[in-house]
Amino acid sequence: MKRKGRIVAFFLIVLLLGGLIGTTTNSITKDITLGLDLQGGFEVLYEVEPLSENQEVNDHMLDAVVQSLYERVDVLGVNEPSIDIEGDDRIRVQLAGVTDQNEARELLSTTANLSFRGVDDELFFDGTELVEGSARQNFDDMNQPIVTMETKRNFEESDYENFHEVTQDVSQLPEGDNLLVIWLDYEEGDSFQEEVGSDDPKFISAPRVQNPIASTNVMIEGQFTVDEAKQLADLLNAGSLPADLNEVYSVAVGAQFGEQALDQTVYAGILGVILILLYIISYYRFPGLVSAVTLSAYIYLILLVFESINGVLTLPGIAALVLGVGMAVDANIITFERIKEELKAGKTLKSAFKAGNRRSLATILDANVTTIIAATVLFIFGTSSVKGFATMLIISIVLSFITAVYLTRFLLGLWVNSKVLNNKPKLFGVKQDEIKDITKGEEVEPHFFGKTFDFVQHRKKFFIISGALITAGVIFLSTVGLNLGIDFESGSRVQVMADESLTAEEVNDEFGTLGLDPTQVVMAGDEDEIAMVRFDTVLDQDQIAEVNNHFTDAYGNEPSVSTVTPKIGQELAMNAIYAVLIASIAIIIYVTFRFELFFALTAIFALLHDAFFILALFSIFQFEFDITIIAAILTIVGYSVNDTIVTYDRIRENLRMEKKVKTFSHLAAIVNKSLMQTLARSFNTVITVVFAALMLFIFGAQAITYFAFALIVGLLAGTYSSLFLGAQLWLVWRGRNIEKKPVDFQKKKRQEGPQV
Repeated sequence: MKRKGRIVAFFLIVLLLGGLIGTTTNSITKDITLGLDLQGGFEVLYEVEPLSENQEVNDHMLDAVVQSLYERVDVLGVNEPSIDIEGDDRIRVQLAGVTDQNEARELLSTTANLSFRGVDDELFFDGTELVEGSARQNFDDMNQPIVTMETKRNFEESDYENFHEVTQDVSQLPEGDNLLVIWLDYEEGDSFQEEVGSDDPKFISAPRVQNPIASTNVMIEGQFTVDEAKQLADLLNAGSLPADLNEVYSVAVGAQFGEQALDQTVYAGILGVILILLYIISYYRFPGLVSAVTLSAYIYLILLVFESINGVLTLPGIAALVLGVGMAVDANIITFERIKEELKAGKTLKSAFKAGNRRSLATILDANVTTIIAATVLFIFGTSSVKGFATMLIISIVLSFITAVYLTRFLLGLWVNSKVLNNKPKLFGVKQDEIKDITKGEEVEPHFFGKTFDFVQHRKKFFIISGALITAGVIFLSTVGLNLGIDFESGSRVQVMADESLTAEEVNDEFGTLGLDPTQVVMAGDEDEIAMVRFDTVLDQDQIAEVNNHFTDAYGNEPSVSTVTPKIGQELAMNAIYAVLIASIAIIIYVTFRFELFFALTAIFALLHDAFFILALFSIFQFEFDITIIAAILTIVGYSVNDTIVTYDRIRENLRMEKKVKTFSHLAAIVNKSLMQTLARSFNTVITVVFAALMLFIFGAQAITYFAFALIVGLLAGTYSSLFLGAQLWLVWRGRNIEKKPVDFQKKKRQEGPQV
């Protein structure tokens, strides 16, 4: 392909990509299913319990419950509900976009076991004797809402043959006893005599039967509203549940919260991406411009793949997409820095391009694999929204590898091979006076903005700083502790939104009118229009309904309510511990396989240092620590090892260039040189990813503020540990006996075999 042909091909590809992205992105984003945190709705985890002692919870019962729940959800008209069996006795229901959460909650969990009894609670017949689907909301002669239904002509489960025989017996009872008491979900111990005098009896109605009823039609009266009568008819038509459902975890998001979260986080994400692109172009010049093209394609591919697998986009998922852009830039940065080094060494552009691509491949692969390990563990142990984050992160990492390794190199290669860029090092961010004469054997001295640093010489100072920070963290964690959210301590969280500023006293008073006493009220939002309210107790279904109705009437916005029972809180805490441990062990195994045990152990120490630093800061500032922070920590675990591996990879490469390392000072010089060579990459990567996290922190939704803060802290800590801790620890550990037993790293290379 001739010079002009390659350039024309580049512009044709860019135009085709731009046209494809511009014409199809809108339709793709419209088809992506939004999670309940972005469009409102609720998620609830039920523990299935048998209705009687002679029943057991098995696969057949769970399948029957799921089928019954789907039939009930159909009544609500919810698009794409998610109802899944988890473990041996749990069912998770997710209803995004549901308009009336109170109705949905009641419709799902009410057993709907209808029974007709006498005043002495004797059972005449139950809901199995009703004609399926016959219940209707109707009106009586006084235009009052009622429910009508039809009984079967011949009863099978009752001691009576039909409805006529039941009413005949009841009509012959003494006045006052000739009542047909209609119960919904009658429980052992319920009594008509005790309930009849209460203001809110548990039975639905108790009509008097003065004459036998020959027809099969039944009419239920009960001082209903039209909506209540319709809901009862829907329940009866959906049928009774074959088991009891005990709510152990729930998250409900008001539609206004979801809409606001989507708008804010998308806006923050766009700002983050723009900042990343501007920085990469300004620093790397022409390669940065090519990278901007491939990053646009990368974002498009993420949305396309996510939509094609019917993924559910959640608030943390958008955060993962934005962070993925920053991590995708890292693969380009590694390659671009390598090309710059080769150009400075005096190689031609074509030679520098080939060498830079070849030498950066293994580093990019190792860095991405470790992050995928952390994301996979996160997916296995995370809750639904965290799984969405992990899914998006895994997709981002895979696609970033493909676009950075293949698409960026292909597009940049068209220009390099056209020879148009020959003798133009400034287009790659390289100054003419930085280029060495390769024929004279001049070596490139690594520097950062014209300066060199001796990291190794000050290693003890870094150890002291880290030791002091760890000690301070231990003191705070052991005395003050973490401000654990309801995910780990159980309880309830309510988010209240108003159209104007609120005060904590005002919100407290509003809850006081409901007989509720919040443990904590924290104001949030740009103008304190959001109140984050915490309860140590788990609000029940009736209390949640009262809270929803009260604040919807008071402020015009439906609140968001989350509940976690103690049992689930303990499980989430244990899952978090398991996730961090398993991710650490998996990373040790991989890094040992790719490098050596010394590298793996010091890398793990560095990542645990970063994770602990996040815990310490959350303890110091007493920010709420919930399940999304675990997602942030595991993301940082992957990133920290990613950053450390880039440094280790360069150390290994430089060691293999030496015949034999005989002294500690020799080894220290190699380590310091490696740190200087990777410094620009570490700095540029952390800057780009922090851009994304910082925009999420400043402009993103309230729900991910602390999540973004943890990412920012972890990213900075990860860069610190890779430069000043991990490599320094490896040097001290590996160099302890090196003067007694010099190491031939070229021999080790031959024993290990070829690398990727």
